[in-house]
Amino acid sequence: MATIRPKRKRKFPTHILVFLAPATILYTLFMIYPLFDSMRLSFFSLDKQGNEFFVGLQNYITLFTNELWWPRLWGAFKHNVIFFLIHMVVQNSIGLLLAAILTSRLVRGVGFFRTTFFMPTMLSFVIVGFIWELILSPLWGVAKDILGVFGLEHLYAPWLGLEGPALIALSFISVWQFIGIPMMLFYAALIGIPDELIEAATVDGASGWKIFWKVKFPLILPTVGIVAILTYVGNFNAFDLIYTTQGALAGPNFSTDIMGTFFYRTFFGQQLQLGNPTMGATVATVMFLIILAGVLVYMYGFQRRVDTYEL
Repeated sequence: MATIRPKRKRKFPTHILVFLAPATILYTLFMIYPLFDSMRLSFFSLDKQGNEFFVGLQNYITLFTNELWWPRLWGAFKHNVIFFLIHMVVQNSIGLLLAAILTSRLVRGVGFFRTTFFMPTMLSFVIVGFIWELILSPLWGVAKDILGVFGLEHLYAPWLGLEGPALIALSFISVWQFIGIPMMLFYAALIGIPDELIEAATVDGASGWKIFWKVKFPLILPTVGIVAILTYVGNFNAFDLIYTTQGALAGPNFSTDIMGTFFYRTFFGQQLQLGNPTMGATVATVMFLIILAGVLVYMYGFQRRVDTYEL
């Protein structure tokens, strides 16, 4: 008669902890701790001697009601939304189009084009900002000459120096720099689609356009969601390009001010404005909550719908 032996409990592989411990410690020290410390600091203020004292929600009340703080916060938030929407619509759409073209069997030299489109992503913000300032400069820039080749020189204007188009121009510069990221993510998703599905749709008489929208696009919806949330988080953390080209004041007349530059100006100060660490921590906490809200909408809205669709 066979005896039933009790199942042995599997021991947790302790060697995994050895590999994860250094990364976890570094991430906690440089990411998690500063985040929670900033949130803590937002509930305090500083006296004349620089000592902290608890003020509760007073910093948030000041930020959202004071006539000196609220207009700047609201303006930075609106500009950030515009900045994000341009990336979401233009950058991701063109990235998807380029990925679809590169996965076509008719295109030769795919490796060269992938490298070319992705190369601006590897450039620093300082180089990108300096290059585009030269290109768009009304004194020695070549933008007007390039438009003149197509008979459109009358459309040229010093876009970076005008309140209206400055933010739009910077958004398109950022799109040019980072368009390679969504392109590569979409490209990786598209080449992972089994050839049998494409061949079956072709046999059924589906055109290339119909194959893309009816077969390929539904299969890459998870990647579309990932690209969308990466775009959202990246754009509401944006700072470098605008600081490089327009400075901390995000000129002209704060027309390119976004949450990142507003936070920098609040925390460190700029010109006649003195830095205020506690109000800066308050702005940083508001930025975190905005980003967190977008991530939660993605997780409990879009992601659940995609999972239901796949089932």
